[in-house]
Amino acid sequence: MNETPPPSPAQPDSRENSVDFGRLLGVLLDHKWLIIIITLLFAGFGYVQGQLATPIYQADALVQVERRSSVSPLGTVGSITGDEVVSAPAEVQILLSRMVLGQVVDRLERDVIVQPVELPYIGNFVKRQGIARPEFMEGQPYVWGDESIEVARFDLADSRRGQRLFVERQEEGYRVLLDDQPIGSGRIGQVERFLDDELTLHIASFDAAPGARFRLMKQRRTSAIRSISARLQVRDSAGGARGSEGTGMLRLYMTGDDPAELTRTLDAVAETFLTQNVERQSAQAQQSLEFLESQAPELRAQLSEAEQRLNEYRANLDSVDLDSESQAAIQRYIELETRLNELEFQEAELAQRYTPSHPTYQALLRQRRQIMQDRAELNERVSELPAAQQKVVRLRRDVDVTQAIYVNVLNKIQELEVARAGTIGNVRIIDTAVISAQVAPNRDRMLILATLLGLVLSVGLVLTRELLRRGVTSPDQIEAANIPVYATIPLSTAQSRLTKRIRRRGLRQTKSVVTGVLAERDPADLSVEAIRGLRTSLHFALLEGCNNRIMITGSSPEVGKSFLSINLASVFAKAGKRVLLVDADLRKGYLHRAFKLEARPGLSDYLAGQCGLAEIIRPTGIENYYVITRGRVAPNPSELLMQSRLAEAMESLSDRFDLVLIDTPPMLAVTDASVVGKHCDTTLLVARFEKNPVREIKAAKRRLEDNGISVRGAVLNAVERKPSTAGGHYGYYHYQYR
Repeated sequence: MNETPPPSPAQPDSRENSVDFGRLLGVLLDHKWLIIIITLLFAGFGYVQGQLATPIYQADALVQVERRSSVSPLGTVGSITGDEVVSAPAEVQILLSRMVLGQVVDRLERDVIVQPVELPYIGNFVKRQGIARPEFMEGQPYVWGDESIEVARFDLADSRRGQRLFVERQEEGYRVLLDDQPIGSGRIGQVERFLDDELTLHIASFDAAPGARFRLMKQRRTSAIRSISARLQVRDSAGGARGSEGTGMLRLYMTGDDPAELTRTLDAVAETFLTQNVERQSAQAQQSLEFLESQAPELRAQLSEAEQRLNEYRANLDSVDLDSESQAAIQRYIELETRLNELEFQEAELAQRYTPSHPTYQALLRQRRQIMQDRAELNERVSELPAAQQKVVRLRRDVDVTQAIYVNVLNKIQELEVARAGTIGNVRIIDTAVISAQVAPNRDRMLILATLLGLVLSVGLVLTRELLRRGVTSPDQIEAANIPVYATIPLSTAQSRLTKRIRRRGLRQTKSVVTGVLAERDPADLSVEAIRGLRTSLHFALLEGCNNRIMITGSSPEVGKSFLSINLASVFAKAGKRVLLVDADLRKGYLHRAFKLEARPGLSDYLAGQCGLAEIIRPTGIENYYVITRGRVAPNPSELLMQSRLAEAMESLSDRFDLVLIDTPPMLAVTDASVVGKHCDTTLLVARFEKNPVREIKAAKRRLEDNGISVRGAVLNAVERKPSTAGGHYGYYHYQYR
């Protein structure tokens, strides 16, 4: 058997292992509509999500923490300790403490939560837009935009804090549910008690349709405090972070979805911080006041006793006059005792703030020791006076010193009362809370991010599919496997109208069936032009062959063998050749449908000896074009094809016709093609664009060669003109010339 040496296969390009960015761009252009649709879907989702998302607002307020003086109303200790600069981090920690936030919770009853039962996903949007309840939603538990509730009182036992209760509107009044179990009904505007008086409820108003539900819950106090703390931020107005040293101007921020609740809560935080600061500042004066008030009665008693002793002594001695030296001593006594008494009061105050080793405390002790030393020296001078004079001086000293101390204490009590009443603290509210911005959602950003996400995912999907796709896209891939490519047949849209999907009885799978001859219906179709080019190539190949028989097979089903066989035979017939098309697919052959013929009698009937060869050769209605159909579906097609009657038929048919085309089943599916191929000098493998991998084509070729059948070449069928496959491969571009 003489064979034409196959064309030398194309050498692999050294760039095969590199990334072909042009082809990747072409792949993206091929799937541009898929990318656009997915991107638009994501963009639409981002837009809808932005519209449905609950707006989050930010409120801010400004407070000032001023310098604080430590001067005591009891004396001039400030001259010793000086002024203290306020510690901003300490004030911030106080502001964020449970002491302050707990008072806010108690003041605003933030431990009480009243929430509507909303529609899933869109409920908050419906509520914000004020959309009224439609008729078809009557009786549903969801709350709509024009429905509300006002809870005037909600008392719940501590043991039941954290449990969720539901209040459901009834035709008259409402009912209360716990864990979806009714626990009682109540009337609007009246105080009602449930759960053995563990729940006290007063619904002031309930403007909602019957069936609408609101969720009631009383948080634990610590949970409510944490909820406020999580939304509260404190920053130095100079830009410092929480707790940093700064200017003393603190900016308070709070976020939430209810603007009115935000401003109320933030104002309450600032006012509570101011109140506790004032109370903290007045606490020092209160402690000193309590101390002096406890000393005043004792001093009054001491004064009365001293006066009584002086009067009794003078009465016994009639009268004793004091000289100038004695008067000066008494005045000096008054000054020293008054100063010593003040230092004792100051020591009592400092003992609450400092340890005895503190420099301020030590300075006070040194002053006290100096005064006591001066008093001791004065006592020595007085002891040098006459006895009567000494007694009078001491008695007079006790009266005058005690009286001076008592008057001083009374004066300081009045001063402290005035100071306590006028305490303003070192915190000042500069700006009350206002809504400064809507911090979320950023609808533009959501739209952009969703669009970018859709674009990235769609491009990734397309590129991943391209990387995972194994089907051949160019003749070079087939020729690299040492298989010459005789033609590339473009995908025909006209042929799709001549193809139908049918299902064999008892089987779920469908099969594409050709119901017409494209070369007759549309001779100028690009696919037909490409088949004419294949006819030319085969014409010269047949001249060198031993017979005029051509077998057309493929590696898998649905590659277009029947389409190629039918139209190739037609263009040969148009060229003046007597052509016979043989349907050798005895299992699923449907060539007869292209010519509106019955399957019987056909090849299987002839091979079974049920009819003669002349009976199965039937005209197609096209000049010079005849067909042998498959016949009845044979239970043993391989055995029938192996009989000698097939060889006899092939020899006889070659004498009667100029060309015999044989359409066979897929090579890798059954062995029929191996049997038929032994009677044909020319064998063509049909591969479908983006369907058959190269290794599958090579496997089919190898199996044929193992059976002694030489594959003349391949045909790449159903090639689509795409940007990803439009570069550099011959046969890709087909032009119409009319």
